[in-house]
Amino acid sequence: MLSSIPSPAANGIHLGPFELHVYGLMYAVAVTLAVLITVRRWEAVGGSREVVYDVALWGFPAGLIGGRLYFLATSWNEVPSHWWGPFAVWDGGLGIWGGIALGTIVGLWRLRRHSVAVGLFMDAAAPALLVAQAVGRIGNYFNQELFGGPSNLPWAIQISPSHRPSGYEAFATFQPTFLYELIWNLGLAGFLVWLGHHRKIRPPGLFALYVTGYSAFRIFEESLRVDPAHYILGLRLNFYVACLLAIAGAAWFVAIQRKGRDGKRSARGSALLAIGWAVIALAGCGQSLERTEAEPANSASGNSTQRTASPNARENLASLRARVGDPPRVKRRLRANL
Repeated sequence: MLSSIPSPAANGIHLGPFELHVYGLMYAVAVTLAVLITVRRWEAVGGSREVVYDVALWGFPAGLIGGRLYFLATSWNEVPSHWWGPFAVWDGGLGIWGGIALGTIVGLWRLRRHSVAVGLFMDAAAPALLVAQAVGRIGNYFNQELFGGPSNLPWAIQISPSHRPSGYEAFATFQPTFLYELIWNLGLAGFLVWLGHHRKIRPPGLFALYVTGYSAFRIFEESLRVDPAHYILGLRLNFYVACLLAIAGAAWFVAIQRKGRDGKRSARGSALLAIGWAVIALAGCGQSLERTEAEPANSASGNSTQRTASPNARENLASLRARVGDPPRVKRRLRANL
């Protein structure tokens, strides 16, 4: 039986004098799959693949820029100190909220230039985006990032000491939240495809469900993660972003299905949601409490954890409780509210 999942020894492949970073490779694979899936779905409703290529040519670079800008705005302390640190995307550091927001805005601009049915295209692209995000999480695995609290579950991920957050040096295995998201994204993509084939959904209803479903899962995921983040009232900034976007996406879906939208109004609503996505994500970044210590408790999984010796563990926990209260109680209250 698997006792834990080992982490890769390296996050790149050396080809002579060059190094191929797996994170970047996964991004390229994700873009390719997203384009292929969208082409197939868009042509199935009578669209031209040239439109997909054009949107991808503009949208994915915009998503890369938006994701990096969001990361820089919310996690500047994690940027390497050298001059090219802000550009080092191969080491990770892409905020999904910023990436989807800017990518959506630019993609909508290109769709309007082609005068196509915006809602139909967005529905064609929604499952493809989820598959791309799932593939991207493989890059997080190689970078040893986006994991949750300590755990001794059979599928817990081994994290090397150099990648463990401050306050968690005594723990060797953690919740693989990137893996949970990978599985969820693929499942949600399959559900959207099934729903589009078996139910009459007004466009861009599937895209609205994509926003709702992904954001709803992030509410759960943010309650598990322990990597450094900005905190507001004891909860991670991205927890609030996910809550607001899940509500906005659900309300958008209901409005679409009740009233229906023509292509122009769908595009306008999509653009407003994308802009709101970015504004909500960045709001309060300078007002939040940045916390790098976290509780080494039997928290998210309720299980005992694998330890190595650390004389500072109790002091770190006492310091954290003095600043934000008892984190396990915060998480228990969170689960009670959910």
